[in-house]
Amino acid sequence: MTMKQHTTKVSGARGAEKARVPSAFDGIAATYDLLTGMNPGYSKHLRWSAERLAAPAEGRILDLCCGTGLSTRAVVDAYPRATVVGLDASEGMLAKARRKPALAGVEFVLGDATDPVAAGVTGPFDAILMAYGIRNVPEPDRCIDNLFALLRPGGTLCFHEYSVAEQRRTQLLWNVVASTVIIPGGMLTARSTDIYKYLRQSVNEFDGVRVFERRLRAHGFVDVHTEPMDGWQRGIVHSFLARRP
Repeated sequence: MTMKQHTTKVSGARGAEKARVPSAFDGIAATYDLLTGMNPGYSKHLRWSAERLAAPAEGRILDLCCGTGLSTRAVVDAYPRATVVGLDASEGMLAKARRKPALAGVEFVLGDATDPVAAGVTGPFDAILMAYGIRNVPEPDRCIDNLFALLRPGGTLCFHEYSVAEQRRTQLLWNVVASTVIIPGGMLTARSTDIYKYLRQSVNEFDGVRVFERRLRAHGFVDVHTEPMDGWQRGIVHSFLARRP
């Protein structure tokens, strides 16, 4: 399948649904950390992806779709002397991140991860982490092109993301966990299941590992490879790593 054949923009009802994701996160911002805190390995895996960037100790790092700052904390912990910028499209999530004392040195920006420059974020960056974000943008290929442009030559990119399409066993496990734990947990903590039902479906629809690796190579990245997590998320959540030549 060529990149041209693999649609570069999510259209129709699904595209409209993705466009509403930031406002949906506004609605659950107050309880987001509570639910993710129930997920074994969540913070540890974000830290792994941050470390796998292998960024310079005093480099400049962009954390896209930073949400309430959980991924930002992983970056700050891994690179305490780095200059870190966090961007998210949900003001509610950013408000939570800005109130965390450990992230006091981070510049947080409200904006669309598809085009960080439009939000006033300028490169170059030594590394970019995008956790649970590329799956949600209506124009993933445009996003990837823009991230390529923001990296300095030799800079690294990590997509910390779900991908289950290629393995029937992991897809089944994901749907069981989403249906019996995540969606009920959303109702318990946020009195809403809409964003968590969307989460389940969007993961099912996202690229398989090999397809996403080919997508990154088609956009000019090299050294593209994928590293696993552990526990129940092994084979479900991945560090997709790539480098700008």
